[in-house]
Amino acid sequence: MQASGQLGEFLRSRRSRLSPEEAGVATYGGRRRVPGLRREELALLAGVSASYYARLEQGQATNASPEVLDALSRALRLDDTERRHLTGLAAGHRRPAARRPPPERIDPAVRQLVAALGDVPVLVLGRRLDVLAWNTAGHALFAGHLDPAVVDRPDRRPNMARLVFLDAHTRDLYVDWPTKARAVVATLRMASGQHPADPLLAALVGELAVRSPEFAAGWADHRVKAGGAAGYTMRHPVVGELTVTQQTLRTGDDQAVVVATTAPGSPSQAAMTLLVHAAVTGRATVRQPLPTYG
Repeated sequence: MQASGQLGEFLRSRRSRLSPEEAGVATYGGRRRVPGLRREELALLAGVSASYYARLEQGQATNASPEVLDALSRALRLDDTERRHLTGLAAGHRRPAARRPPPERIDPAVRQLVAALGDVPVLVLGRRLDVLAWNTAGHALFAGHLDPAVVDRPDRRPNMARLVFLDAHTRDLYVDWPTKARAVVATLRMASGQHPADPLLAALVGELAVRSPEFAAGWADHRVKAGGAAGYTMRHPVVGELTVTQQTLRTGDDQAVVVATTAPGSPSQAAMTLLVHAAVTGRATVRQPLPTYG
C-alpha cells in the first residue's frame, strides 16, 4: 500500500473512467484498445509531457508540484474529495516511514460529547475504523451482539470495516448492504491516502482483501469518501426495520463521531425510542462471544 503505487493506481482508475467525449478529445473514429483516455491524451489535457505523466503513473516520479496535481485534477474532473485524495497520495512520497503507531485515544472533550448525546446513538471511529467509544444507544443500534465494554480494550476493539464485511449480524443489519459496504471501502481508501505509511491500516486492508471478495472488488474501484451524511434502512433484531441518517463529524485527531438520527414523528423514531429504552433497561441484547470475523 505504498503511496507511489496507490498514486499510479488512482490515476489509472480515473483515467479509465473518463471517456474522450466527456473530456472533449477528438477520436476521429476507429477502435480504441483501452477504456477511457489514453495516457498521452490526459497528459495533453493537463499540459504535461507524456513521458512525465507515464513516470507518474508508474511510481517513478515523486516530485509532482501542486500546479501539476491541480491540472490533472481538472483534466480528470475530480471532485473535491478526490482532489484531496490525489494530493495526499502525492504527499505520501515525502513522508518518512512510520513505526507501529500506539493505540488511538479519545480526547476528553469528545468523551463528553458522546455522554451528552444521551439517547442519540453515537460511536467514535478511529482513522482505521476501529470503534473507540460508543454510548448505550450507539452500542444497541450498531453492535448490540457484542460486549459493550470491548471498546475499552485497545487490543480487542471491534473494527467497523471487519464488522461490515465479516460479521453476519452487521451484514444483516443493513437492508442495502452493498451501499454500506461501498461507503466503508471508500472511507478506508481515503484514509489510506492520508496515512500511506500506517502498517496497521495496510494490514487491515490486506486482511479484508483476502477474506472478502466484495471488499477486494470495491478496493480496486478506488472510490473515496470523506464522511458527511448518509441514510440507511436497518433491519434491527430488537425493534425491526427503521431508517436512520448517519452523520459523520470529524475531530482534530482525525477521528469520526458518527451520530444516528431519525425523522421526527416517524415510525423509525418510535422504533429508536423503543430500542434505547430496551438498552437502558437491559432488555435490548442477548450477549454473544466476541466475533472471530469468520
